[in-house]
Amino acid sequence: MSTNEVLDSHVDPVGQVNPNVPPLTETKNAFNTPASATRQEVDEKEEAEETVKSLDDEHHDDFTIDPFMPFGDLPEERSNILTIRAIFVGLCCGALVNASNVYLGLKTGWTFTANLFGAIAGFAVVKFLSKTLPEAFPILGGNFGPRENNIIQTAAMASGGLSSVFVSAFPALYQLQLLDTPKADYWKIVSLTAVAGYFGYFFATPMRKFFIIYVARELRLIFPTASATAMTIRSMHQAVTGERIAKMKMKGLSIAFAGALILRVVSQYCLGILWDWHFFTWFYIWGKYNNQALAVENWGWFLEWTPAFIGSGMLVGLNVSISFLAGSIIAWGIIGPALVHNNMAWGIDLSDGDPKWEGLISFASLSLKACNKDLPSPRYWLLWPGVLLMIAVSFTELALQYKVIFFAFKALYRGLANGIYALGRAMGKELSFFKRVGQQAEEDLVDDSAEPHQLVKMWMWLPGLLLSIICICVVLGVEFDMPVGMSLLSVFLAFFFSFLAIQCTGVTDITPLTAASKASQIVLGGATKGEGWGVEHAQRLNLLGGAMASMGANQSTDLVCDFRTGFLLRTPPNQQWLAQGVGTIVAVFLAPAMFQLFSTAYPCIIDINAERCPFAVPSVAAWRATAVAVTDPTFPIPTSSGIFAIVFACFGSFMVFVRHYVWVGKWEWMKAYHPNMMCIGLAFVLSQTHYGTAMVIGATWAAIWAKRNPTGFDIYGYAIAAGLIAGEGIGGVINAVFQVAGISGSKYGSNVACPVSCE
Repeated sequence: MSTNEVLDSHVDPVGQVNPNVPPLTETKNAFNTPASATRQEVDEKEEAEETVKSLDDEHHDDFTIDPFMPFGDLPEERSNILTIRAIFVGLCCGALVNASNVYLGLKTGWTFTANLFGAIAGFAVVKFLSKTLPEAFPILGGNFGPRENNIIQTAAMASGGLSSVFVSAFPALYQLQLLDTPKADYWKIVSLTAVAGYFGYFFATPMRKFFIIYVARELRLIFPTASATAMTIRSMHQAVTGERIAKMKMKGLSIAFAGALILRVVSQYCLGILWDWHFFTWFYIWGKYNNQALAVENWGWFLEWTPAFIGSGMLVGLNVSISFLAGSIIAWGIIGPALVHNNMAWGIDLSDGDPKWEGLISFASLSLKACNKDLPSPRYWLLWPGVLLMIAVSFTELALQYKVIFFAFKALYRGLANGIYALGRAMGKELSFFKRVGQQAEEDLVDDSAEPHQLVKMWMWLPGLLLSIICICVVLGVEFDMPVGMSLLSVFLAFFFSFLAIQCTGVTDITPLTAASKASQIVLGGATKGEGWGVEHAQRLNLLGGAMASMGANQSTDLVCDFRTGFLLRTPPNQQWLAQGVGTIVAVFLAPAMFQLFSTAYPCIIDINAERCPFAVPSVAAWRATAVAVTDPTFPIPTSSGIFAIVFACFGSFMVFVRHYVWVGKWEWMKAYHPNMMCIGLAFVLSQTHYGTAMVIGATWAAIWAKRNPTGFDIYGYAIAAGLIAGEGIGGVINAVFQVAGISGSKYGSNVACPVSCE
């Protein structure tokens, strides 16, 4: 799982390793064929099991021997893999994920990368075309291999990116009324997205040579998700056996996608039956509106059949899912009720004057009325401990990578020395000092399989990088009235955090976007303090600068991961680079368009005073709270909340130290049971407890499936999870279109079995 730290980014379905799944090479009779099965069914299951086992044996050997060597058993393929069909199919896959991510991100703050979806769906479509149409149709037909599959996946990753700020920073800007409307500001937003996205694109280009070739072995930069993606693509192209497995994966993905999409669209017309099960509301009604069950409902304890979070639970496993649910219980089952009981926080009446529903109260408001340090809502009180915990855990994890970070900057220094030495030689001067500094141990060298003519030349990316920096200053200055100095500070933060994010992702498979974005906001907040600007202007610059740094770090990390996948598959970097450039164009226009669609269909997303909204927008709350805190001279945090936040953050950092330094040696097995503090912090920010419940359902199902039938889970598990996630996301997009068209469930649906009304 390439997790961009829960709140601000991606969960990647390819790289997550479920500890309950034994190695396939140790699996026997994994399909548990029933006695009543026919001979044909037995043969098919045995054949599938042997296929997976043989593929696992083949793939494990060379990768475990040396993970810094490209795969050597790839089939022959045409030299020009940058085909129209590959780009088109990749862009379509990425567009689906991008649209899905805006919906899911606004719901929960989680977004998902297009790795697995693009690889499997792209394989299925283009493989069909390559077999159906002959070589005489070069645009659609002809040979199809793993490198072209990599181009599809690369285009999908690029076009599926840049959505994270549209579920965080930009809605926060509108909630604070710092911009006009999404429709009026569309081209402003597109211009900022374009310059930030292409900054990340051009910055990632030289980072390929640095992180994938130059320091990969020395720093042990495996990039687990990217490597797993490459192995998945290779396995699907292993002659007949790989194609059979790919078809099975695609079947599982397609059924899950269709089922989740249909459920999400149809359920809006009967939410209380098909989507949300409000048990405590039912008890309240059955008790003739005269019992305490409604008090539990007020805290959001009900069951939601959300395919996306059942699927995400399958991906992340029991530890993350249980940690998330445990955080919800602590925040919304213990601390929240205790605050209300002791008159330290207050709810908002939702009964609308109906005596039957007199006790219906919302404790999850973040309206201006509730965001008050003297009369806070429980959610506002709990927001600060959650945000500070996530920031503290992110920075502690980052600090514990100090050795790797030190060696990374040492390697950067060595690389600069090599560049200066090469430049000196080109000018006819022998700079021996820089030659000595730039020397690298022979055992740390990684051979680049790409031919010189396949590399991206400096003249291709350096002018683009410089131009993107200039355009950032122009766009931020002209469109948003940001001084050049603040713009350059944002660019520097984007440089710095992009470098750290790529390095951390390579080692831990976690992209620290929470730390990067919040640190950027804190630095920018400090920079605005002495300028004498008004609070609104300072908040606008804070959120825009943080968004710019976050987009740059996010895009550059995703694209370097793509380069790692391409390195293992021996994909020419220049063709992959062009696919990334085309995909980024789609993301630049699509992500803002999806945000405009959802803000039009559901205006409550950008209305801070809305008491009811189908979208919890937790990332928005975190970004807005940080911007307010670092720019407001009155320190708008309840005293008790601030004290608890500091203690809670210290405890979170302590737990990180425990995981790194206590659970070692004979206690290593305890890491599997150590709570995920980031997820606990997220549960404090996200008042919707049903997401944690859904994740535990998915994780439990996956654990049982993996234990009883590991081969079947290996084939179908992550593909089904990816289909569930993408299906609900696209269903949410369709619901938004129905809302705009006036044919949604809010107009024609039934609220039966819901408390007053369902969101």
